[in-house]
Amino acid sequence: MHIPDGYLDLSIAGLFFLLSLVVIVLSFFKAGKELQEKRAPLVGMVASAIFAAQMLNWPIVGGTSAHFVGGAFAGIILGPYAGSIAMASVLIIQALVFGDGGITALGANLWNMAVVDVFVGYYIYKLLERRGVFLSSAIAGWLGITLAAVFAGLEIGISSSFQYSIGVTVPVMGFWHAVLGIIEGIITGGLITYITDSRPEIIYTRSKVVS
Repeated sequence: MHIPDGYLDLSIAGLFFLLSLVVIVLSFFKAGKELQEKRAPLVGMVASAIFAAQMLNWPIVGGTSAHFVGGAFAGIILGPYAGSIAMASVLIIQALVFGDGGITALGANLWNMAVVDVFVGYYIYKLLERRGVFLSSAIAGWLGITLAAVFAGLEIGISSSFQYSIGVTVPVMGFWHAVLGIIEGIITGGLITYITDSRPEIIYTRSKVVS
């Protein structure tokens, strides 16, 4: 899922850097009061857990790899704005310190995993919440990573720097992550269900936002 350097045209990389920057800056403003309250340590804990989980990668055909992302999990636990910040911190450290994802592709990677996965995951969960915690969070985890992968396929597919077109990259990224995303969905559903049963107070609700 982490796009390395050399896969994106600079124009595509620049576009998604700007888009991601806008969303993340907005997220800081939206989540600012929350981060000043007691939930700030929780953001760090979730980011640390996701960082560790993302270290497991499975190579797939079409020039990239698949791994647990955790965007939907972050969004459900922290809310979409704080969740986006947590994911962004993970991805920036991975790129700058561990070389996991390219520097020039950082904006695209942020967009896919810290924006699309987080926001889609959160709002799908809220939309389906009445159908049960496990089902709604599992679908959120599955759909979040799948759509994030489709975006990654689009980004590399429309870049002349990459050898395959979107006719290859989008189906490959979408299909394999839809399959592997079932595992992410099950893990997300299980974790959210467990936390809801044992520590429901840490699950984000709009009422917890300090105005």
